[in-house]
Amino acid sequence: MPPLIAFAGALGGLAVVRWAYKTAVRINRELEEARLARVAEATQTTDIPTLRRDPVTGAYRPG
Repeated sequence: MPPLIAFAGALGGLAVVRWAYKTAVRINRELEEARLARVAEATQTTDIPTLRRDPVTGAYRPG
C-alpha cells in the first residue's frame, strides 16, 4: 500500500507543478503583451513634440 500512496503523491505533485508552470507562462505572456501595448501607445502619442534648433537664435523650439 505505501508504494501506491507514494505514486499518488508523485502524480499530485506533478499536477501542481504543471499547473504552476502554465500559470506562470500565462502571466508572463500577459505582462509582455501589456508592455508592448504601452510601448506602442507611447510612440503614437504626440504629447512630446520634436524639437528643432532655430538657426538664428540657436534655441530649441517645437518643430
